[in-house]
Amino acid sequence: MGYNREMNRLSKLLAEYAESHQNSVNINIHKICVPAITFSVVGLLASIPFNIYGVPPVLYILAAVALYYASLSLKYLILFFPVLFVFLAVAFYLQGLGVLWQLSLGIFVVAWIGQFYGHKVEGKKPSFFKDLQFLLIGPLWTIKTVLKLKD
Repeated sequence: MGYNREMNRLSKLLAEYAESHQNSVNINIHKICVPAITFSVVGLLASIPFNIYGVPPVLYILAAVALYYASLSLKYLILFFPVLFVFLAVAFYLQGLGVLWQLSLGIFVVAWIGQFYGHKVEGKKPSFFKDLQFLLIGPLWTIKTVLKLKD
């Protein structure tokens, strides 16, 4: 019962997100820009120059995101975890080189320009204008789209 309820909630969110992502150009832009934005946000958060009890703030924030994803679907959390791990590893490596925040900021700006162009082509506003929750649904929709998953 709980599994069906969770999938129904996620299915509804993914379906609503998909409503403004029907054009193939917009879909392909999102396949590139959503992961880029996700990486850039991880990178910007990893750039915060202090720790909380010895732990970088990015880990606390990502733990909260993981809890949200777990509340939606353990399957999608498990699928997203390797991506997140790679993003964190790359971010910490780039932090060591001293280029993380600059590169992350550049990627963030360019990827959002891409996203807005995709929505201009689509002719529909981004979903997060309706509900900020869709900023977190975008990566799950991208996983679903790239892997051609059924809910």
